[in-house]
Amino acid sequence: MKSLEQLTDSVFYIMAALTEPRHGYAIMNLIEDTTKGSFVIGPASLYTIIKKLLKEELIVLHDDSDSRRKVYVLTAKGREVLTEDIKRRKVMIELAEKGLEGDKTI
Repeated sequence: MKSLEQLTDSVFYIMAALTEPRHGYAIMNLIEDTTKGSFVIGPASLYTIIKKLLKEELIVLHDDSDSRRKVYVLTAKGREVLTEDIKRRKVMIELAEKGLEGDKTI
């Protein structure tokens, strides 16, 4: 990842899904269900991003000895990065909403 101060939408969704321990298939399903299918992350993209998040220590492998699947969860550092990105996105939304309130379309 070039810069952690701005997460791509894919990274944002994956990190948001990992506020609780989840495996890859559950992450993809949660994102697709939550967005009603308007945002879909395929397995190749998902696992490429997971690899980067592991390297950056934003997520870790969660010890789930009952599961044959790899389960991931956010680290404290990952929660911090996600929290900062949520703040950044809120400012963007507020700016757009204020602009639309005073909408002077022609």
